[in-house]
Amino acid sequence: MNAWIEAENRHSASNYKPLPVVLTRGQGVWLWDVDGKRYLDMMSAYSAVSFGHGHPVLVEAMVAQARQLAVTSRAFHTDRLGPFLQLLCEMTGLPKALPMNTGAEGVETALKAARKWGHKVKGIADGQAEIIVCNGNFAGRTTTIVGFSSEPQYRDGFGPFAPGFVSVPFGDAAALEAAITPRTAAFLVEPIQGEGGIIVPPAGYLAACREICTRHNVLLICDEVQTGLARTGRLLACQHENVKPDGLILGKALGGGLLPVSAFLAREDVMAVFRPGDHGSTFGGNPLASAVGTAALQLLKQDNLAERADKLGARLLEGLRAIRHPAIRGVRGKGLLIGLDLDPAQVSARTFCERLLQHGVLSKETHETVVRFAPPLVITEQELDAGLDVIRAVFDTVPADRRMPAESLPA
Repeated sequence: MNAWIEAENRHSASNYKPLPVVLTRGQGVWLWDVDGKRYLDMMSAYSAVSFGHGHPVLVEAMVAQARQLAVTSRAFHTDRLGPFLQLLCEMTGLPKALPMNTGAEGVETALKAARKWGHKVKGIADGQAEIIVCNGNFAGRTTTIVGFSSEPQYRDGFGPFAPGFVSVPFGDAAALEAAITPRTAAFLVEPIQGEGGIIVPPAGYLAACREICTRHNVLLICDEVQTGLARTGRLLACQHENVKPDGLILGKALGGGLLPVSAFLAREDVMAVFRPGDHGSTFGGNPLASAVGTAALQLLKQDNLAERADKLGARLLEGLRAIRHPAIRGVRGKGLLIGLDLDPAQVSARTFCERLLQHGVLSKETHETVVRFAPPLVITEQELDAGLDVIRAVFDTVPADRRMPAESLPA
């Protein structure tokens, strides 16, 4: 195993710090390393593998389309893009979609649309439109996006950054309203902050933001690259509060865990600001991506994966909250997107993930204190319970001078 790791370290930029495992095969919720050891995937590639590894329906859709036609660019029409976008619009309730590849590209598309809408429709002076974002956000790694990040490492050395972004505390609707000015075009928000540590805002927050944005003629754009497509127990996380955004960004699971597929969806007047030549992507909306995206959306409906995530997420939350250990500061999340917040004075999240790895469960830390659990939505109750058994076993390896009584354990 060391030979593969050494080769990667020798030739790859050090922009990641992977756990010390070399994976070679995946099926369903399971992964195998080059030595043949099996692991339960409790991370799903940051929700990109919501359908599990190598889902036969998705693989067949990809292979069949690859044999037929894979890439033409948007210089021509294809017979796959229209049906894909139609299904995507019907399921989300937004009338127009612009296909891209990665989640970050979807966010960049949303930013361009919001700025141009602010100028052309709302009447903000050209070059003066502002977009409000939240502290703790994570929307990607482009220079524009890291420019409005509140994480110092994401910004360090990558400036100068684009102006036009205003940050407010996440979960504070009053702060959003106070930040709005005549120059405000949009509010970009994750319904649940994923990379920020699986941060769930107070109940009613998103609904209040919807009302505020409507009243001030500000676009509400929900970044659901990670939370969307059934991950939190609803098709979209914003649906937990019956919120319909003006713009929506999807990605990750849209590609079925096989290739990058993303999209920005919006109401008619927002998408109408784009004219031929304004924006595009060589690979965005290609026939291969469209075929896989269509199959993924059909599976989502056919297998009732939102209901599954809701039910199994409640089971996982209950199981994690039943663990009594002083290293646990909290357990939070919705559906199958859950964060286990650890006291770094007792055990770092990285160390915890390394111990999970040793016991056959794969996850990854975020912000050094939170272990995320986001297994494929196709996981069974038995597989979920097996993962919980391993998590309990790992806590048994963490020294504890005392055990917290049930009534004092934070939720």
